[in-house]
Amino acid sequence: MPKRTAQDIRRRNRFDALRCVFAAPGPVSRQEIAAATGLSFATVANLVAELLEAGVLLEAGHEDSKGGRPRARLAVNADRGALIGIDVAETSVQVELFDLALTVLRSVRLPLPRADVRPDEVVETIVAAVEGLWDTAEGRPPHVLGAGVSVPGLVEREGGVSVFSPYWSWRDVPLRALLAERLDMPLYLDNPLKAGTVAEMWFGAGREVDDLVVVTLRAGVGAGIAVDGALYRGATNSAGEWGHTCLIRDGRECRCGRQGCVEAYVSTSGIVRTVRELDEDSPLLDADEAGVVTSVARAAAEGDAVACEAVARTARYLGMAAADLLNLFNPQTLVLGGWVADRLGEPLLRQTRDVIAAHALPATLEALTLRLSTVPDNPVTLGAATFALEGFLDDRETFGPVAAGRRAARAARARTS
Repeated sequence: MPKRTAQDIRRRNRFDALRCVFAAPGPVSRQEIAAATGLSFATVANLVAELLEAGVLLEAGHEDSKGGRPRARLAVNADRGALIGIDVAETSVQVELFDLALTVLRSVRLPLPRADVRPDEVVETIVAAVEGLWDTAEGRPPHVLGAGVSVPGLVEREGGVSVFSPYWSWRDVPLRALLAERLDMPLYLDNPLKAGTVAEMWFGAGREVDDLVVVTLRAGVGAGIAVDGALYRGATNSAGEWGHTCLIRDGRECRCGRQGCVEAYVSTSGIVRTVRELDEDSPLLDADEAGVVTSVARAAAEGDAVACEAVARTARYLGMAAADLLNLFNPQTLVLGGWVADRLGEPLLRQTRDVIAAHALPATLEALTLRLSTVPDNPVTLGAATFALEGFLDDRETFGPVAAGRRAARAARARTS
């Protein structure tokens, strides 16, 4: 395991301090950041000085400190620049423009071809969607600090390579390099499991806990994992491919080519298969995969027998698979997110909780909270934009030795003036 350097520790502390500012309902003081993060006041003061100089934070008023100097209140400088989050899904691309406070400014969604999609088609669609953001803008486009791109499947993050896509015939596609030829901005590539988990860490359940599992249920299925407050990636950034672990031996065929995978039972296509097994003539099947899930949710709420049983079976499959995942990682919180969880909602959560309680170890359940995601809108685009924010915060021009030298020189001039 590589040793953490002083730079790694400072990076983690910077993220923790800024996440505290994002989490607060209003401006916060340095003292409140220190109390929330457990960092010393001196460390927080240094980190805040960096973030103020970089324009990431700004002073938003002062508070009475009961006899001492008034304490400055700090907030994110939303106007410092813009971030872009890009969610490449099976049938569409959604691109959203955020300010630095991660508030959505504009959103564009464009369809992808239904057949086997080529990399150049994805690139063209992303570029068209980004250009669509400017078409709807009032005045000049903002200064973009970076764009995060979420693409399904295995991703080699450092090189920006889509190693394998379960949807299309992709192997080792240099997607970031292809996009860089068309988009003049820093680009950060990863997959929806990591993006959804980062969104929870910054803006959802991960604000409250250090050990977290985020199960994403969409056309694809996976689990994002945070350990001790840090995203767990594994040796090759492929941690979290839980959707392709075996749930039922010799079970349903999965899109990955194997049989019995979790994804074959709890994804959108898995739920369609469950409904078809229950009643191959069910009117619930008169839609595409996403439409079937929506119809099942609506019909289950009305007491339809097939829909209720489809939800119950999905919860049973999900709970059995999740129990193993929980026994392995023993998180404080398990979050259910993604299209399926959004549509099936509380009935899926409640029944999954019962199945987990019957299969997970008592010690695993002791400190566990199971909840639906509360991250607004699309957690994947939000998480992708957060990748770009983290990339900007890692920029050596902004926070590296050169910037530190500039700060020291200015401080020295201030002392002698």
